[in-house]
Amino acid sequence: MTRRKMKGSSVLAALPRELREEISGLNAGRGQVQVDADPAKRPEDEEKRPVKRRKIEVPPPSNLGKFDATGLVPFYTDISQVPTRLQKYYWQRERLFSRYSEGCLLDEEGWFSVTPEHIANQIAERCRCEVIIDAFCGVGGNAIAFAKTCERVIAIDNSPVRIALARHNAAIYGVADRIEFIQADFVSFAKALARSSSKQRADVVFLSPPWGGIDYQSMSASKSSLNLLATNGDTTLNYNDEVVQEETKDEPGYSLDNLQPLPGNELFALARQITPHIAFFLPRNQDLTEISQLVPVSDASNAEMIEVEEEWMGSKLKALTCYFGGLVHGQEHLWT
Repeated sequence: MTRRKMKGSSVLAALPRELREEISGLNAGRGQVQVDADPAKRPEDEEKRPVKRRKIEVPPPSNLGKFDATGLVPFYTDISQVPTRLQKYYWQRERLFSRYSEGCLLDEEGWFSVTPEHIANQIAERCRCEVIIDAFCGVGGNAIAFAKTCERVIAIDNSPVRIALARHNAAIYGVADRIEFIQADFVSFAKALARSSSKQRADVVFLSPPWGGIDYQSMSASKSSLNLLATNGDTTLNYNDEVVQEETKDEPGYSLDNLQPLPGNELFALARQITPHIAFFLPRNQDLTEISQLVPVSDASNAEMIEVEEEWMGSKLKALTCYFGGLVHGQEHLWT
């Protein structure tokens, strides 16, 4: 298979001039790294999907330099400093960032929304490619992991504070030069990229939109899960040969409609205009009936599969990652 090698700046170059200028203005002076496009072709006998040969191992940086965001948000060193509503997340700080003690920074939303490092690394292994878009990068947990398995990461967030924190954290992990940090609205970015006549595209889009805050589990349930509750009551699920009793009445199915800034089906459709290879990070109680409706129904011989991966930390199920396109095991041919 012949694939064009794409760099982050190639994706940006595909955007309309007005949006490029807006993005450049928002990110001026924030230490972005520009990389020229490489038009080189891969040999015909290359593997079907673009992969890196090995994970990058990086040493701890000596200093943060221009990426230093110290003072932008509090850096907690003791539980007594942490607001009560965030204390349970502080106890897990080394799970969120293993290098937390070296100065990793999180704003309030980051504490409860960043992907734990172990899970982020697992997702990054599944998403190995040349160019990946992290559509809602937050404080950088996933972007840092992607930088170890992908050639280029386009990390997008609409908050200047979170972009600064993500860059700061990436510098601590020594991968800031592999990430293009962009302060922008992903919806506008995706629409502009989809309209572009350029063939430059990202290989993978990672969607991890806001779920609705700390209390996301109390949000409105999906219709199909409410129907299930009315008929089934308690359910028994089997995870990795261990029987677990769960009361569905305590945790009804999460609906894609609760995602922000758009319902999940609309966000997925936007990402699908960029690439068919998508990873969608969702709550553990996501209604899978809604997920099955995201891809078109076709005859059984050509039906596209969706792979749902449970993300566990110890004995606790934390989230689900839904894979589409060539990211699904057995569908590697879709990379052609």
